[in-house]
Amino acid sequence: MTSASTRLPGKAQSCWVASAPGTSYPCYERSDRTEVAVVGGGIVGLTTACLLARAGRAVTVLEALSVGQQVTGRSTAKITTQHALVYSDLAAAFGLERARLYGEANHAGAELIASLVRDLPIRCDYERKDAYAYTLRPERKAALDAEARVAREIGFDAEVLDLAPLPFATAGALRFRTQAQFNPAKYLVALAKGVAHAGGRIFENTRVASVKRRPGGIGWRIESGGRHLDAESVVVATHIPMWAPISYDQRMRARCHTAMAFRAASDDTIDGMFIDVDQPSHSLRMGRDAKGPLLIVLGPSFPNGSDGDVAARFEQLERWVRDNVPAGEVAWRWVNEDYDTADDIPYAGALTGEAAGMYVASGFNGWGISNGTAAAMLIADQIQNERNPWRTLYNPRRRAPKDFNPGGDTKSRVKEVDDIAAGAGGVIEQGKRKIAVFKDAQGRTHAFSAACTHKGCTVTWNNADLTWDCPCHGSVFSCEGQVIHGPATDPLEPARLANGGR
Repeated sequence: MTSASTRLPGKAQSCWVASAPGTSYPCYERSDRTEVAVVGGGIVGLTTACLLARAGRAVTVLEALSVGQQVTGRSTAKITTQHALVYSDLAAAFGLERARLYGEANHAGAELIASLVRDLPIRCDYERKDAYAYTLRPERKAALDAEARVAREIGFDAEVLDLAPLPFATAGALRFRTQAQFNPAKYLVALAKGVAHAGGRIFENTRVASVKRRPGGIGWRIESGGRHLDAESVVVATHIPMWAPISYDQRMRARCHTAMAFRAASDDTIDGMFIDVDQPSHSLRMGRDAKGPLLIVLGPSFPNGSDGDVAARFEQLERWVRDNVPAGEVAWRWVNEDYDTADDIPYAGALTGEAAGMYVASGFNGWGISNGTAAAMLIADQIQNERNPWRTLYNPRRRAPKDFNPGGDTKSRVKEVDDIAAGAGGVIEQGKRKIAVFKDAQGRTHAFSAACTHKGCTVTWNNADLTWDCPCHGSVFSCEGQVIHGPATDPLEPARLANGGR
């Protein structure tokens, strides 16, 4: 097993994060109170905080790492209502009105981004682009026609073309005009400034340990690092809700994509945003970093933690790009994680009953920019007791099929520690225990229980990101066992190897 760093080109970082200015908000160090606590500094959390702070509410944002650098900052950042074949699927399954609501919510989310970019103002490489859903298979043209019919019926400017404007052959494309794209990390860094300017508080490097009812049962107590923050309302915007009374880990599936940014000869190497409606799907758009234009390509999805060789997926993606699109050297590469719902609609909004005053947002099915912004608009309205037409659409209490998330098992087992190369990891069996072993560049071993601290599933080594990934519910841990993404909230437990190594 080799280290990904020795055989993968490009820097292992999102081009968006690499191009965005840094932030330096303080860590939360003194117990206090606020009107609304927002846990998570991604697009849902910061948009909610911005809307509430501008409305005069006292808002405090707690971010475990740095704002804008996690899931939102690793997306392809398409601001579009064109979500592959979602409208015909929703209309067939739930009726035209549900499809209409979904379209209206995402259009409103996209327009709010446009207005914030204009009004704050925000410099984030925002530009209008057409969005295309294309197919390589002639027999799938009818599916594009069906999607266009439903999209037009609910008010979108949608048309089917014989070919997508791409440098490789396609069998048809569905076009939505005047959508948009941006650098999401730059956007969120500026949005955080907007929150602070409106009177909101932001704390970084503040990992929340728990969210529970305050003593006496009124309001919420958010605990972090031995301190607490008391709030009337709490918004859990953490990619997957970690402390909600509903088991969202069973109602959603985690999946990953590999993404690569290639040097490009010009900003118009391709003109538009593109996604293949069939599998294996690829998504393409242009972007920029400090050195110039980039071609950004997303590879086929795969279940989180299901693959023992993620590095090979980058190699496959690069081969596909070289065969199909003019591209220079690889500049950046990263992996992003999404959560899918059974009905293709996110869970977002107010919980009720014992969780009244808690708001959640998750399960964006790969379309978190517009959906996440719409979810934030819904939550901000609900906190202010204002009507919102998407309450039933995003209903966070609706159920999913019981077998929707069956879980999985690790694909990175090795027999001996000696089989693990420097800079790599693997899972070994030691009696009845499974041990996750990482070997650093100097060959020192770092051993942990391979049981995810969420529900005990055995983690898998990700040889591209150098992380431990849970195949059941999507938790991600650093090579040193620290939580990067939940639903886990505790680090992997240290373990000792039979030979006395740590």
